[in-house]
Amino acid sequence: MTSRVGSPFYISPEVLSGSYDNSCDLWSAGCILYIMLCGYPPFSGADDKEVMKNVKKGKISFSDELWGDVSKEAINLIKKLICKSEKRLTAEEALDHEWF
Repeated sequence: MTSRVGSPFYISPEVLSGSYDNSCDLWSAGCILYIMLCGYPPFSGADDKEVMKNVKKGKISFSDELWGDVSKEAINLIKKLICKSEKRLTAEEALDHEWF
């Protein structure tokens, strides 16, 4: 797959680079889970260009203020989904994760 498509808040770095496989969907699932648990996306910016720049960096944070009551298992799952593709969980591995 090489088409550059997706929403900035959910798009994976591989899609931005133009070479990706279905593991990019696990990145997006991690972003959705992140939003569901704290109320805001893992990558932000003043505009889409800045959001995508931050996506490429791939650095996410879990502030104690908003994440203090979220389980370690949920945070662990997110970290294993929003990461470099070679370290990212497969769908099957994600479903077997201890958080579920």
